[in-house]
Amino acid sequence: MDVREEKHFNPKLQTSNFRTALKGLEKLIERTAAQKRDERAGLFVQKDAIDYDKFYAATQELFGPEVKNQDVKCFYRKLCNNPHASMDWCEIFGYFSEEDSLASQVDEDNLVFLVSRKQRIIISGSRRRDVIKGIVKIPHLDLLIAASQKGLITVFNSQDTSWITGCDYLPQLKRIVAATERTIIVWDYKAQGSGKENYCIIKPMDHCLLCVCVVSPSDQICRDDILLGDDGGFVNKFTLNSDDFGLKQAKSRKKLQNQVLDSKNFKSVKRKLHNDWVMKIKYISSLNCFGSCSLDSVHSLVLESLKRLEDSLPVREFAMPRGANTFCYCTKANMIVTGGNDKVLRLWHPNISTKPVGKLVGHMFTITEIVTNEKDQHVISLSSAKVFRVWDIQTLSLLQVFHDSQGGPGDMQIYSMIYDSNHGMLVTGSSVMDMYPLTRMVQDTKQVPHTHEREINVMLYNKYFHQVLTICSESIIKVWELETGLQIYEILDPHGFNVELTSAAVDESGLIFATGAYNGTVKIWDFGSGQELKVLPAGKDWKEDEHWVQSLFFLKAQGKHENLLLALERKGKIKMIQGKEDSVCLVVIWELPDAVPVLHAGNRVVHLKTSPRDRSMDSPFPDVELIADKNFSQHIKNPDIHMEVNCIDLLQVEGYNLIATGTSNGVIILWNFVTSTVKEMYRPEDLVAVDADLDPKRFRINDILFLFRTPECARRSSQDSVCFSSLCDSSKGPQSSKESKQSVHDSEVKGEQTDVPVREQQPVDKKHPGDSSLTDAQPPILVTAHEDGHLRLWTIEGKLLKDMLPFTKHSAISLTSLCTDSCTRILLTGNVEGHVTLCSISSFLDPPHDEKKFKQLLAWRAHSLEIIQVIYVEDRQVVLTASTDGSVRLWHALNGHYCGYFGQRRIFEISETSDLILPCDVNEYPIEIKEESKFTEKQQKYEYPLVFDQQRWKKMSSVSLVFKRTPPKAFEVEHDFKFFKSLSSPKIRRHAIEGFMTANREPGIVFGSLPIYRIPSPNSLRFLPLIGSEVHRDSLDGILGKKRVSHGQHEKAQQRRSLKRNFIPQINLTSSFFPTIPK
Repeated sequence: MDVREEKHFNPKLQTSNFRTALKGLEKLIERTAAQKRDERAGLFVQKDAIDYDKFYAATQELFGPEVKNQDVKCFYRKLCNNPHASMDWCEIFGYFSEEDSLASQVDEDNLVFLVSRKQRIIISGSRRRDVIKGIVKIPHLDLLIAASQKGLITVFNSQDTSWITGCDYLPQLKRIVAATERTIIVWDYKAQGSGKENYCIIKPMDHCLLCVCVVSPSDQICRDDILLGDDGGFVNKFTLNSDDFGLKQAKSRKKLQNQVLDSKNFKSVKRKLHNDWVMKIKYISSLNCFGSCSLDSVHSLVLESLKRLEDSLPVREFAMPRGANTFCYCTKANMIVTGGNDKVLRLWHPNISTKPVGKLVGHMFTITEIVTNEKDQHVISLSSAKVFRVWDIQTLSLLQVFHDSQGGPGDMQIYSMIYDSNHGMLVTGSSVMDMYPLTRMVQDTKQVPHTHEREINVMLYNKYFHQVLTICSESIIKVWELETGLQIYEILDPHGFNVELTSAAVDESGLIFATGAYNGTVKIWDFGSGQELKVLPAGKDWKEDEHWVQSLFFLKAQGKHENLLLALERKGKIKMIQGKEDSVCLVVIWELPDAVPVLHAGNRVVHLKTSPRDRSMDSPFPDVELIADKNFSQHIKNPDIHMEVNCIDLLQVEGYNLIATGTSNGVIILWNFVTSTVKEMYRPEDLVAVDADLDPKRFRINDILFLFRTPECARRSSQDSVCFSSLCDSSKGPQSSKESKQSVHDSEVKGEQTDVPVREQQPVDKKHPGDSSLTDAQPPILVTAHEDGHLRLWTIEGKLLKDMLPFTKHSAISLTSLCTDSCTRILLTGNVEGHVTLCSISSFLDPPHDEKKFKQLLAWRAHSLEIIQVIYVEDRQVVLTASTDGSVRLWHALNGHYCGYFGQRRIFEISETSDLILPCDVNEYPIEIKEESKFTEKQQKYEYPLVFDQQRWKKMSSVSLVFKRTPPKAFEVEHDFKFFKSLSSPKIRRHAIEGFMTANREPGIVFGSLPIYRIPSPNSLRFLPLIGSEVHRDSLDGILGKKRVSHGQHEKAQQRRSLKRNFIPQINLTSSFFPTIPK
């Protein structure tokens, strides 16, 4: 046998090699985690940082090709998100990956509810064979109330042995109401102390109560109406007021006491509507009526207003064989669904009681409960055999069937069921409480968003086709439908094998798009079919990465069948590419001269000379040459300063023909072809200084954008603008504000109106001339996104209007992308850490450009890694984000709620506000920056104590104000004291104390950055003046003069006392405040 084969089949040698590889993996994880911790702390990372490519290559070197790219990517993301957590090496092979286990569970039997993720809650303290008879969901409080047959709240059984049959929540009284067989119990669940003393009992009742519900909303405050159904077929209405329970007097008591109240003292009405038991009663607020169902075959369902309970007029009745056990109402479909002993679900129109509009057949046992999922338009029905069926109410099709197989013979029946729309969960109650989550909720929160295998390089949006185009670093083009998220087509290796695409652009018409690669090639494609139309081939003498295409823009061509592209190369060269109809090849027809060296030499403004040949060519930009200084050649360029052009934007409207570029060293250059000048708008002050300890990319400008609003957009903005906060409140729905959002009050902006677009706008292309008159048009504004995390806005003259650091959970994060709408009302930013911020700029663009009118409205974390591009879709009010994590995600612009990602199994639902769910790699909720009210602006929230003011003490008069020669009478104290006049409010330091020592790096990042302050030491105590000594000495002399004593003894004693007082500073104010009382 060969030696290699012997090593291959030697298990001991394989085990040793695997253990060695595991040790290498542990070291790799430790180095990567330490690097991520240093990056979060803000320390400078060396150039040999471990990115994903290096991590994947090192993993393959350790374990070979057995490891999968997707498993390593999930492992690396988890390590980046939480570098402090412990990592299991098995996860790198995908054995314990939640995504793989979840994908195997999501099959045809789990399309709606994921049964395997069911959660069970055991009711503590419940009696044997006790079952849950009622479950009520309070959406606006996010409460779940459950009542068991023998009393979920055990205090109810202390004096009353009746079984609980139902419960509900009183929104006005803020209490829980429960119905037993013969009583009504009102419980104050928020009261302190023992629960045995926090409830009231209303009795007696004429019949056995079987169900209860609350009429909502109530018209009056501190009053609630409840509806009760009994075994006699009666529907009772009780009115509960706060005065009936003595709630106003209860505030003064230490503890509430249980009360037994007479039901005759309450306002109540009842009417017999059924000939059998009333099984369920509900109040439907959208129809302004109540519904009650019974086992009666004639009067099976009654749907009527509350006024019919007070008279004897005929009511709307729905008849069905063997009656109805339960019913529910679907608001969107305007449909009532009933079910009973005949095992058939019937769909009724509220106004047609003669015949059902549809039937759903499939249950083999009695139907006991029916609930609806309004958002997904689903009806969930439950039979007595614990079999669940999920139906689509629009198509009347069966979506899913599952059953509860757990539990013994005594736990066979499920007595109650609700659907929690806040959390996307089905809740059932038997002897235990089971919760079934929606499959899509688990998919959105557990599965890693995955659009491409590798990081995203480019993302585009076609506003005419409503499609999204994405390109990854593996050069795969994918086109997606925005409404559904489904993939339309993809193109593999569009520029050749292993040629990475770096840029792309969509034409104004949306019919074609262009792509640029790292080797300088450019191609034009048909957007609808993905067919290649034209190509700019690479030159023969081109070097690798020399003509890297970094940005592409479509220009408005003069000819009808002509295509013009403006391309920015990585080296800073800006050129124009032309494509004609009769040729499949693209040609470079124009290049912009390099002005960076000339401007760096000291010339802030350089004039342009128009070439004579520009008349023969019909081009949006003329051919220009730089009029350089004669002494330019004498200036030496510093090789340590990076001068590459990093970003570009252009503005072509009537009166303006501008190109703005931002360099990697923080310089902003503006080309003005109307005035034939190129100038340096901004240069960092310490740009020339080269420090090895500082990041050379700290001044880099990552993105640049023109903000220009036509007069038509300005008028439309003033007419259609609405307040952002009101839209957010309306989009929140009934969910709790504690779970949905954190709130941050912006102290800089108060009492201002916030403008955000809410209607579909007509596109206004800022790149090309418009037809509207520009008599009222304001000059454009330039906004730049910097590496230091700052967002700066400039005039085209170079004046800084606003320098802002967007608020996120972690401040000073490098900004990477900028985006605005067609009428420049909002501004979106994306940063390296995956945060998205939304700002209102509508009022700021109007002169005089008040800084306070630039307001940040929202901030949320969209990705765990760097955001490459942010796009705002106006007509759908959504935000698209693309990141290096390989995913493109969709978010609601008004509240930052997550909609989904391109590539997921389920279809998008962007027409409605989605549930508040977060992707698995994001654990931060959206932050809404609220404004403080102008009425509460001047209110003092904190009271500060008075402190002694040394300056006031010195300015006061002599000490005679404190120590009177004539002592006051008994119990009379003068209020005009010097000490109290010297008290004042504490002063806030406007400037920091000067320090004489800078930060020390050796102790650490926290304590090493604290400056050391020098505080002058106080005077010694023995040199302090003796307060009140002279006055006290004079008073002693007066007293001693009246007495006859020897002068020698008196002088010696006086000297000893004076020496003692001089060395020990003592102040005795007792005699001044409390005079001696003569005996």
